[in-house]
Amino acid sequence: MKAIKETNFNFPGQTSFYKGKVRDVYTIDNKYLVMVVTDRISAFDVVLPEPIPFKGQVLNQIAAKFLNATKDIVPNWVVTVPDANVTIGRICEPFKVEMVIRGYLAGHVAREYAAGKRELCGVALPEGLKENDKLPEPIITPTTKAAVGHDEDISREEILKRGIVTEADYIQLENYTRKLYQRGTEIAASQGLILVDTKYEFGKTEGTIYLIDEIHTPDSSRYFYKEGYEELQAKGEPQKQLSKEFVRRWLIENGFQGKEGQQVPEMNAERVEAISERYIELYEKITGEKFIKAGTDNVYKRVEENIIFALNKL
Repeated sequence: MKAIKETNFNFPGQTSFYKGKVRDVYTIDNKYLVMVVTDRISAFDVVLPEPIPFKGQVLNQIAAKFLNATKDIVPNWVVTVPDANVTIGRICEPFKVEMVIRGYLAGHVAREYAAGKRELCGVALPEGLKENDKLPEPIITPTTKAAVGHDEDISREEILKRGIVTEADYIQLENYTRKLYQRGTEIAASQGLILVDTKYEFGKTEGTIYLIDEIHTPDSSRYFYKEGYEELQAKGEPQKQLSKEFVRRWLIENGFQGKEGQQVPEMNAERVEAISERYIELYEKITGEKFIKAGTDNVYKRVEENIIFALNKL
């Protein structure tokens, strides 16, 4: 079994366990979080039935690289990365919003625009745009962070009105989001890519805001290739993407968008391998580094031993 579908470890000092869509999170001594990035894959807020080998490693290692590359902008939660699929970090109280920032009319916002909407999360959109056009300036379109079910678009005004985040903190979150997106855009450009849109999650502990979770991965971000972008836009043709959008497109084409009564199409071995290869391609293109597959002889034993060794050193 090359893929990590789910874990069920019991570590010294473990005080709780949480299973997310993709991550298995262990709390240690109410002080540290051990985040195991599994190979589960989700789309439309549904976990698909088959795990994707090396997907978790791709996400964890991209996130580690970009968290390190942005720590001068905002402190982040990472303490150590002891395994290809694992990050250990400090516990923060998460803000109950995800900060989504978009530089282009793509994905969700393009679908809303095509349906006739000219405002998203209280932000006005100009007339005359077509899918994948660059926006006049990046827009922040937050979503609520749902414990279960779908995240929902929400405006800055509604966030403040409901008291989900204080005004002072929200201003800081917006500031960090714009700076992180700018840095991500610059890094992407150095790899011949366009960072189309992305999302950031933040938490707070002891009065300090930290960047938490993953950043600039193909699960949390959408990338286009810079080369050919203008030409494809002029022709009205789809952009070549580096993101999870290819999985969503395959699901949509096969009649699945996470709605009641819909069935996930069959994920045969060829489909799983193709998705795995695409994630590895994403890693190499986004980071500019060769992907080195972590050992798969006994992935669960490898992960558990590396975590225990790291915890003993904390």
